[in-house]
Amino acid sequence: MSKASRAHNAALETGVVADLTHEGEGVVRGVNITDGPLKDRPEAGKTVFIAGALPGERVTFRRRGFHKSHDEAELIEVLEASPQRVQPRCAHFGVCGGCALQHLDPGAQLEAKQKELAGNLQRIGNVVPDTWLPPLLGPHWGYRRRARLSSRFVTKKGRSLVGFREKQGKYVADVQRCEVLAEPVGHLVGALGELLTGMQRRESLPQIEVALSDGERVLVFRVLDPLPESDLDTLREFEKAQGLRILLQPGGLDTVAPLTPGPVDLHYRLDEFGLKLDFGPTDFVQVNAAINQSMVSRAIELLEVGPADRVLDLYCGLGNFTLPLARRAAEVVGVEGDAGLIGRARANAAANGISNALFHVADLSQPPDKTIPWMRGGYDKVLLDPPRVGAREVLSAVAHIAPRRVVYISCHTGSLARDLGVLTHELGFRLRAAGVLDMFPHTTHVESMAVLERAS
Repeated sequence: MSKASRAHNAALETGVVADLTHEGEGVVRGVNITDGPLKDRPEAGKTVFIAGALPGERVTFRRRGFHKSHDEAELIEVLEASPQRVQPRCAHFGVCGGCALQHLDPGAQLEAKQKELAGNLQRIGNVVPDTWLPPLLGPHWGYRRRARLSSRFVTKKGRSLVGFREKQGKYVADVQRCEVLAEPVGHLVGALGELLTGMQRRESLPQIEVALSDGERVLVFRVLDPLPESDLDTLREFEKAQGLRILLQPGGLDTVAPLTPGPVDLHYRLDEFGLKLDFGPTDFVQVNAAINQSMVSRAIELLEVGPADRVLDLYCGLGNFTLPLARRAAEVVGVEGDAGLIGRARANAAANGISNALFHVADLSQPPDKTIPWMRGGYDKVLLDPPRVGAREVLSAVAHIAPRRVVYISCHTGSLARDLGVLTHELGFRLRAAGVLDMFPHTTHVESMAVLERAS
């Protein structure tokens, strides 16, 4: 029987949800299936993933997708609800792929993320921290200052849609507002769809990048074909009416330019350190401004930076950690593979009157040569903030430097666990503490932080 036929003929089943997947789906294992015609069926005993179901709930479901190791199912009814189930705030939850956990109490979301971190540390890295850090908390709604929205004109609907992709990723979700996007863009999603619907070249604008700051609020429109003057006028009117800056990107990142001539003021502040950091409309910055403030403060506290310390900041970006560290240390060296971000970091250092921060461009996806200038001399502390793939290639270099303390910030618990396993079991460090940061409420993304000491 084909998968399509099996899905069409699938009967209703009932089971008890035992856990959540890393994607926020409820897990019903074969032993927890309490009712259904499983006898002699090929899916008998297989684990089922059910979007929208929560641990502890008794649910009715119908299998829709069949895989070797598990099946996927549609949630039909919640027969016994979890006490941690809440009413989603967004009217589009369950269709839009931007959030996966709005139906779960925020405290329970953090517990699930802490459980994922602990599980991966033990399973992948075979390591357990001496202590667990309390989670860093921030706003649950309106927190996203960076986002990439898709846009598409849908002929059957006769209008353009703007938003995140649907859960299956094929279509743009039909939404009117977004509860996690920072204002004013959160309530303008539907208005952006109306804006594009009225434009002549609406199908030539497939993407809108959002960059909100303590200065201006910016929308970057990807443009596939030159826009007629009538469309440009429409964009100018929207820009003026909404108090935004619109930028157009007709090619690569170097083609981004403002619709209305003049400088674009994108910046954020780190008040504890008296810093103002400028960034570009397509530069990477942490999406959650409040958590970023707390994260920087905690990282520097955990490093125990003193006025005589020399600190190495790997994957330094535009100086998010480097410049605050420079306020506390004798010298900080920031290393990053993106030359544009290093240029921004140097400019930010100069603008803030910081002379004890040095920056280098280096490809950190390759093991660094121990003879290069920034690898020479001693460092007392090291900070790592790598991309999702982790910091595998620089771990031996960190061990060669032999710092007293290392703080590792991660956006992927799997790569973090792998790297912490190497640092602790092979390179002479001890995992002192670890914990999660609530960087992405209502999503399954887990941001975490770990602190290590060189073993005696």
